[in-house]
Amino acid sequence: MPIRNRGTAAAAAMFLAGFTMLCAAPAHSMPGVDTPGHKPSAGKDGAPLPNRSQLGLSPARMPDKGMLRRAQSGAHTVASGDTLWDIARRTLGSGMRWDSVYALNEHAIEDAARRHGYASSDRGHWIFPGTELAIPQPDRARTQPSSRFEPAPCPTTYGPLKDTRCGFLVVPEDRAHPSTRTLRLAVALVSSQSPKPRRDPIVFLTGGPGADALGNISELTDAGLNRDRDMVVLSQRGTYSSQRPLTCPEIDQFYADRVHLRYDAPSTGGRYAQAAARCHERLTAQGVDPAAYNTSENAADLADLRKVLGIQDWNVLSHSYGTQLALTYMRMFPEGIRSVTVDGVVPPSEATPGWTWSSMKEAFDNIVSACAAQPSCRQHYPDIGATFLRMVRQLEAQPVTTYATAPQVGKVKVVLDGGALLNWLVRASHAPDDFPLAVDELAHGHPGRIAEQWAAAWIPGSQGKFAHGFSLSVWCSEWVPFETPGEQLAKGQRAFPELPRSVLAQAPQLPFLRQACQEWNVPKAPDSIRAVTRSNIPTLAISGSFDAQTGAQWGRYVARTLPRSTVVTLAGVAHGTFDNPCGAEVITSFFDNPDHPDTRCVSSVKPPTFVIGSEGAGS
Repeated sequence: MPIRNRGTAAAAAMFLAGFTMLCAAPAHSMPGVDTPGHKPSAGKDGAPLPNRSQLGLSPARMPDKGMLRRAQSGAHTVASGDTLWDIARRTLGSGMRWDSVYALNEHAIEDAARRHGYASSDRGHWIFPGTELAIPQPDRARTQPSSRFEPAPCPTTYGPLKDTRCGFLVVPEDRAHPSTRTLRLAVALVSSQSPKPRRDPIVFLTGGPGADALGNISELTDAGLNRDRDMVVLSQRGTYSSQRPLTCPEIDQFYADRVHLRYDAPSTGGRYAQAAARCHERLTAQGVDPAAYNTSENAADLADLRKVLGIQDWNVLSHSYGTQLALTYMRMFPEGIRSVTVDGVVPPSEATPGWTWSSMKEAFDNIVSACAAQPSCRQHYPDIGATFLRMVRQLEAQPVTTYATAPQVGKVKVVLDGGALLNWLVRASHAPDDFPLAVDELAHGHPGRIAEQWAAAWIPGSQGKFAHGFSLSVWCSEWVPFETPGEQLAKGQRAFPELPRSVLAQAPQLPFLRQACQEWNVPKAPDSIRAVTRSNIPTLAISGSFDAQTGAQWGRYVARTLPRSTVVTLAGVAHGTFDNPCGAEVITSFFDNPDHPDTRCVSSVKPPTFVIGSEGAGS
């Protein structure tokens, strides 16, 4: 990655006066609640995997004179600590050109992997000391511009930011073509509530993909997550507060219109694809390259940000898509990361449209089980799960048209078919106390409660602040190409075999995404973006049992290759635990002591008490 120059360092140092960002000692072994054993990760055959230093995957270091001579000669011998990214960065000026090094040396790299007991190198993820690599001829036009930090006033989009300094991280739009233009990514530096903050700050990565992290600052501070640490909040490339946001008012309008339409109808999918096409045409006419807005570039932005701010070690707090970014970041740029919290986990190796079925099914089962565990709910709504699935089938065959009142808009037409009802469950998981009542009312001919909640979820929409274009750039390059339509459908059929094919053909939250991706037209990401993250960095995987978007099972999944991880599930909590009192307590205690986070509050978290209609069933 680019090395910051003296001018950048001085500007950052002056700007950060009074904002404490010093070094922290690395955390060590970490037993805890549901903590995997402290043993080497196992390969596919069960054999222990070598550690990162044995494989040449230790943090990057400055090249010595011998390395420079090898680079100049067009050849390189892999040394302990090397990665293809580092080699490409040192010899070709951009780590993004690692794939050209792999392509030129595929035979040698794969032979070395087999000699060390691996079926493959995982496209260069595993490289071994002593391997002789040829280096592609460097392009002299590739001059990597230095990333830098520029102080600037804080935006007021989300209200005044108290005790916060702001600025922009200036980075290349496309590191594979560093002569291209730069981006200015908004950064907010939130001071700790403590007059004597700890030395290692927290960097926050929000989700979406496409949400603006600066909009989460009040949630973070209200939860006390900056209690004794300063916090760095980055508006990721393409999001609202940063330069050249990939916002799509065309898609905002489509979502507002969709409440009037059949959710599963092919014509609805056609309207979505048309909205994506119009947004793509408008952005590319402005010179935006949608392919440059991806998780690898996002991770490189983070690595640059830590360096230009002069932070030796920081802690990562990530949510939703931010966890996909965090897991990629800790794999690609592990240096300087003290600990990582992944809240609502999206595993890079598994995320596809069809992957969302598993989370929907897990949340549904847990909500139904929670009702059965409460005597009053069980008595009044004994078969609420079966009733819900019956109503999905019934509405898919015979949709219901009704009217509801939406905030700021008034009376609107709402069409409920099977897909709309199934996806209403995502909203219901966040406020589940009236889920059984709403389903029972629907079954007795009263759709008003569900229709009103469904309309409120989409109207008046995100009002132009959500970067749908960034979502499509990630999904269409990193998710969709790695799953066939048949595989996607099969995952739906495994989750809900009793539902009709027309419902199962559209992945939860991502209907007709493949059609939209045809219009978005970004290339498939390298296979390496799907690599499993294997790391000894202390990690907290925290989830809610009612999370219908990123099920709790995926926290347990990523922990399998993170031997210093703690897994926590909060009963009855939906997508996002960091603003739950117990969730915030566990996260802050983990950052204080990654070896022994305080998880005592977890057992006290219970699902909400479900609302019972005034006349019981059928009310």
